[in-house]
Amino acid sequence: MNLTIQSLPPEVINIIAAGEVIDSLASVVRELVENAIDAGATRLTLSLCPDLWRVQIADNGRGMDLTNLRFCAMPHSTSKIYTCEDLWKITSLGFRGEALHSLAQLSELEICSRSPLEEAGWCMKYDRDGKPIQEEITAIAPGTIVTVANLFGNIPVRRQGLPTKSQQLKEIQTIIHHLALCHPQIAWQVWQEEQLWFKIFPSKTVKEIIPQFLKRIHTSDLHYLRVDVNPENAPLFPAKIALAIGLPDRCHRRRLDWVKVAVNGRFVRSPHLEQTIISSFAKTLPRDRYPLCFLHLNLDPGQIDWNRHPAKTEIYLHNLDFWRAEIGKAIAQSLRMSSTDLSTTANNQRLGKLLKVSEEKAGYYPEGKTEPQANIKNKMGLMALQAVAQVSKMYIVAEHSGGLWLVEQHIAHERILYEQLQDAWQLVPIEPPMILSQLTPSQVEQLQHIGLEIEDFGEEMWAIRTIPEMLATRSDRVDAILELSWGGDIREAQVATACRSAIRNGKSLTVPQMQTLLDQWKNTRNPRTCPHGRPIYLSLEETALSRFFRRHWVIGKSHGI
Repeated sequence: MNLTIQSLPPEVINIIAAGEVIDSLASVVRELVENAIDAGATRLTLSLCPDLWRVQIADNGRGMDLTNLRFCAMPHSTSKIYTCEDLWKITSLGFRGEALHSLAQLSELEICSRSPLEEAGWCMKYDRDGKPIQEEITAIAPGTIVTVANLFGNIPVRRQGLPTKSQQLKEIQTIIHHLALCHPQIAWQVWQEEQLWFKIFPSKTVKEIIPQFLKRIHTSDLHYLRVDVNPENAPLFPAKIALAIGLPDRCHRRRLDWVKVAVNGRFVRSPHLEQTIISSFAKTLPRDRYPLCFLHLNLDPGQIDWNRHPAKTEIYLHNLDFWRAEIGKAIAQSLRMSSTDLSTTANNQRLGKLLKVSEEKAGYYPEGKTEPQANIKNKMGLMALQAVAQVSKMYIVAEHSGGLWLVEQHIAHERILYEQLQDAWQLVPIEPPMILSQLTPSQVEQLQHIGLEIEDFGEEMWAIRTIPEMLATRSDRVDAILELSWGGDIREAQVATACRSAIRNGKSLTVPQMQTLLDQWKNTRNPRTCPHGRPIYLSLEETALSRFFRRHWVIGKSHGI
């Protein structure tokens, strides 16, 4: 049987093209919400009726006049690009001019809109070709209301292959959450079957948005940083890197579900950037835990190719290595402590003022301190820490002008040594060589892998001729080398070496020794957690103690007067 190749009818072509843009209720929401954000909306109300295949989205954006309303649902109609060159200057979320026409093809489309320059709005209904079939004047506030009804009503088979209702609603919620992270200044209100589903309150930064999604997370658990970057190949368009990270000593995730990346206001998937984020948190989190991080890049449009995926979630980023390096620097800066950390902790609030008042009024000074210390900040912006005492030969009591910290001496020293080893993994020769026996081939290979010089020294015996400098003088260096032989990369070897070499809990320290340890620790790159992810310090602050000791009571009332 011979088959004849022929052109498809226009109506078939249109439906195929529409199905590539609109494939679910979630894609309807995504396209309409992006249009509203492009129109400058700061308030969005969504009404969802999945059982009726109906979506309505109202915004307070710029709106459209009658001329634009008549034309907006025609194929490839857009106000965002005009020429081929514009494809490399895209700053909007939408730009292809396909969404409204696709919705006209697949549903009953109605748009009511009013420009702020007009006294009244217009309501328009469209046919399958995107042409107006009914228009009437209407009284609405400036903005736009788009109603999509009976989605896929003309091709009901499309409804059968879609995810379940709950899955589609979950996808819609994810889309809205991602857009809220990218545009924190927008207020959201989402209704489902005429009942309020959820709200998102606007904020200046994404730091206040994340706790609205993750109920156990507080703003004090997060750090927000925004830095300007001037790439050499785009000097006229300063880029911005915005980061909201979960502080590793306060919050992390069981799953890799909160490493999120956005570029120019749109959530994207970028495996290279996501891997950069994960690597930057290495040895700051407990084993099998993952970071909480939202990264937002604002770049020169010429650095991005959006035209890679119908949903615009996959992009090509020019000069990728440069951006990965800058992101790593920004995360490293965020992980350091600053003066703002002195007043925000997961458990307690300020104690320093109590001690300061006691010193000034009673003339009492803790051990090792002769007079009140001024608020001197070191190069990190962190106020000076003063060693006061040691508790249980395990915790260093450190005072600063804003409170009191308990610092676990072993893991603080472990963090110091680990970063020293990162900077200088130095192997030194030992004489005579260390002799080990009954090593497996994998153990020998592992010791060679981390740089040790090892050679045969007889039957099932090996001579170790170099060793990490920190272990060279230790009496337990044989046990240490055996520990290193059991696997892991060079980073794991550095962690194991630092852990074995660090001050043990149970060791008494003098005040000068404690002070030296504190000074070294607070200047590490990642002072919040040890390389195993354990928190190093606990902060005790004034408000929590004042509340506990009822210092806010009026004296008369506290005495029953």
